[in-house]
Amino acid sequence: MGRTTKLRDLIGAIKDKASLSKAALLSKPNTLSLHLSLLRATTHEPSIPPHDKHIAALLSFGHSSRATASAVIEALMDRLQNTHDASVAIKCLIAVHHIIRRGSFILQDQLSIYPSTGGRNYLKLSGFRDCSDPITWEVSSWVRWYSCYLEHLLSTSRVLGFFLCSSLSTVNKDEEVDQVSALTNQQLIREIASLVDIIEETYKAPDSLHVYGDRLLSEVMNLVGDDYLSAINEVSLRINEFGERLRVLSFGESVELMCALKRLENCKERSSMLPHRKKASMETFWGLVSEMKDRVGKEYKEDDRMVMTGRKDRACESARLGERVLKSSDSVRFGSGRLVSNRFAFPIPESVESR
Repeated sequence: MGRTTKLRDLIGAIKDKASLSKAALLSKPNTLSLHLSLLRATTHEPSIPPHDKHIAALLSFGHSSRATASAVIEALMDRLQNTHDASVAIKCLIAVHHIIRRGSFILQDQLSIYPSTGGRNYLKLSGFRDCSDPITWEVSSWVRWYSCYLEHLLSTSRVLGFFLCSSLSTVNKDEEVDQVSALTNQQLIREIASLVDIIEETYKAPDSLHVYGDRLLSEVMNLVGDDYLSAINEVSLRINEFGERLRVLSFGESVELMCALKRLENCKERSSMLPHRKKASMETFWGLVSEMKDRVGKEYKEDDRMVMTGRKDRACESARLGERVLKSSDSVRFGSGRLVSNRFAFPIPESVESR
């Protein structure tokens, strides 16, 4: 196995040098630097994550024109789709993750259109297999899971209206609470359900972190762990908001909320698998979920009793919204200010405290 690994490493190093030489010869002058930066950030070298300076160099192209940002995403997705090497694929996905977390607005915007505008889904790698040896075969399962996870992360970000765990924050804590309080019950339930999707997908990571050495896969789980804490924080905000609305939820909304809370509770036993979590804050969170589940259960039973006696007469909207005079324009999804006027993709939230 050791001799096979050394041979694979040697072949990978040769491929990297060949790729750099090919890029130097064939790339257009205006894109040469971009392709060299991408190749340096996504080498064939196994078990070692991309160096931060190479990721930073790749992200720096997002501070140029929209055309350049588009070229970055296109080149990155092409490399991801065309490689048959598990190490390269994981590093490409790590680069995508860093764009979500640290990329400029126009770089994030270009990423967000894959595949929301239709066409090919560049993160669909369900058929990825690297059959070079048993280790790369095992790491292929990480490629398949990680690409699916990032799909969920982008999907949830579209539902929320901002990139989860992005470092480009323009909204403070009080503004975020105000924005959440302005959402309708159905919007809140949809956002909680989408955040639970991310939390559930986190626990589907392959149980083989030990097989690859393994700084590369540890880096993946560190990034995913930060997302997890951000998702927990966002769910907490919305659960607290429902705590203010509980008496005015419709029967159907109570059922939907209860389903989301049960899905969350099912994740509790598996939460210990994640790195760099804060035990105290997690215990507080699970206590909040359990308390809200009990409260919704009581309201659910009360609703059922009131229906049976014919005395149910309750509103469906938040009590906070009851005194507002609603206009037809108020029903627009982003009428609450979750998108600012000079942005047409995702506004960026405040950095999560738990990070």
